[in-house]
Amino acid sequence: MRTRPISAAALAVIASLAVAACGSSSTGSSPSGASSTGGSKSLVGAGSTLVAPLVAEWTPVYQQKYGVAITYGAIGSGGGIEQATARTVNFGGSDAPLTSSQASACKCYEIPWALAATVVAYHVSGVPNGLHFTGPVLADIWMGKIKTWNDPAIKALNPGVSLPSTAIVPVHRTDGSGDTFAFTGYLSKVRPAFQSSIGNATTVSWPGGIGGKGNSGVGGALSSTNGAIAYIAIAYVLANKFDYGLVQNAAGKYPTPGIPSISAAAASVTSVPSGGTQGISLTDPPASASGAYPISTFTYAVVPQNLSSDVATALKKFIGWAITDGQTYGPKLDFAPLPPKVVTADQADVNLIK
Repeated sequence: MRTRPISAAALAVIASLAVAACGSSSTGSSPSGASSTGGSKSLVGAGSTLVAPLVAEWTPVYQQKYGVAITYGAIGSGGGIEQATARTVNFGGSDAPLTSSQASACKCYEIPWALAATVVAYHVSGVPNGLHFTGPVLADIWMGKIKTWNDPAIKALNPGVSLPSTAIVPVHRTDGSGDTFAFTGYLSKVRPAFQSSIGNATTVSWPGGIGGKGNSGVGGALSSTNGAIAYIAIAYVLANKFDYGLVQNAAGKYPTPGIPSISAAAASVTSVPSGGTQGISLTDPPASASGAYPISTFTYAVVPQNLSSDVATALKKFIGWAITDGQTYGPKLDFAPLPPKVVTADQADVNLIK
């Protein structure tokens, strides 16, 4: 799994995280409207770095098929929501659903269009891949209560593994991040002390450790720091061949993060909100979902309401394609296909775009 190749397009997005195109277009078009040149159109989006590798796979295929150029700036979920709210992009990307205040300000639809996971990766010399963790142990690490890799709590979960006395360096996101939202949401569910002291949001006040901007910044800090542990999107973990942990789920299992375990988490969803105004939590699914990876997450297209007709038409077609035919491009990046019930709800939400 760790050596699975990722396409050049996806790696380019991971490496560059280009944001300059989010505020302007070389064709002179404004993000508030789609430009048309010789029958072709363009859309501008920004936001989630988790979904960026998948968008990088989509864009050349979609342009070739439909003549629509899509520019996406991977600036983090918080930035995507802000730019969609300001109408400086045609759509945002976020791994976190809108809060009530964000929804009021944005007046946007949030449509789940991809399904992935936030993974716990680490860099400790001499320690093998696949360490076991529980949610409470991870919470205590990020709360600063577990400080060394040979702490008894970690050793108890990994019998037979030689763990050094190396100091643990937790790495976190410094920008508004859906990965932060998913990770803190999970830890808040399994460790009440974490909820009360740090909480669940796209940006929280961490008590220590080091920070990085975007998944690439977190990955850079992780790879350069012996003893580091980080939460990071699954595609970036695989692209960089980081060692990653197996996190115990509610059934007491340690599923490998990947298509089967992410799909198992999504399958535990019993109902899908309608109207494009609510999110769906996949973290810490019930014990009945015995194969579920516990930090799985949807990522959302954040679409402004009351668009111009040309933008609305272009976005409806693009998002409609992304949630159907576009799903076939996800598995090689460990994005699981959307469940049929979610696709059905999404299609109804896409029809709301006007």
